[in-house]
Amino acid sequence: QVQLVESGGGLVQAGGSLRLSCEGSGQTFSSYGMGWFRQAPGKEREFVAAINRRGGIIYDAESVKGRFSISRDSAKNTVYLQMNSLKPEDTAAYYCAASSLGYASRWSGDYDYWGQGTQVTVSS
Repeated sequence: QVQLVESGGGLVQAGGSLRLSCEGSGQTFSSYGMGWFRQAPGKEREFVAAINRRGGIIYDAESVKGRFSISRDSAKNTVYLQMNSLKPEDTAAYYCAASSLGYASRWSGDYDYWGQGTQVTVSS
């Protein structure tokens, strides 16, 4: 069992930055692939970025590549999402997820555990 707790969301002006954190429990956390997803009101959940257990990274190239970066600190059981040059369309609830498959996946069905989400609101 893995429990995930996100933090770091908030209200920021367009062009600003935020860093989201996702702290996981469990001694096997470093073996999980980790992903960030987001869901805006009235829209489906969408993939943002993922990182595998070895640090291999994939992004949603169309929406966040070049602005967002994912990283992990296995010693702290934490995954981060650094978000720069934020836009109003980035406004959403952001969720981290853990995959026992160990690789970075853009498919939500590959993830076994989900956090409760943290709200990011970008004002224009």
